[in-house]
Amino acid sequence: MEKEQSSVKERQRTGTDEPRRYKVTIHNDDFTTMDFVVMILTTVFFKSKDEAESLMLAVHHSDKAVVGVYSYDIAVSKVHKATRMAREAGFPLRLTCAPEQE
Repeated sequence: MEKEQSSVKERQRTGTDEPRRYKVTIHNDDFTTMDFVVMILTTVFFKSKDEAESLMLAVHHSDKAVVGVYSYDIAVSKVHKATRMAREAGFPLRLTCAPEQE
């Protein structure tokens, strides 16, 4: 009697999970101009002009809006770049980076 070989292979867990995602939020203030916010959204976050204007209005009316979800390094880099640009232009624009809820 011949032994039949199974074509099923056992999967081994490699221990690699999806990297955690971080949301970048832009916060409203009474000093940063709407045009500057749109410029930040188009140049740092690569939003279209229409999407940037919609997000800027959402920030204006709701005090904050999520502008993107990224890996940790990219999220932090974008927050630092936008904050630096705002300070150089004399604006107190505030952006935050927080883990995305699962």
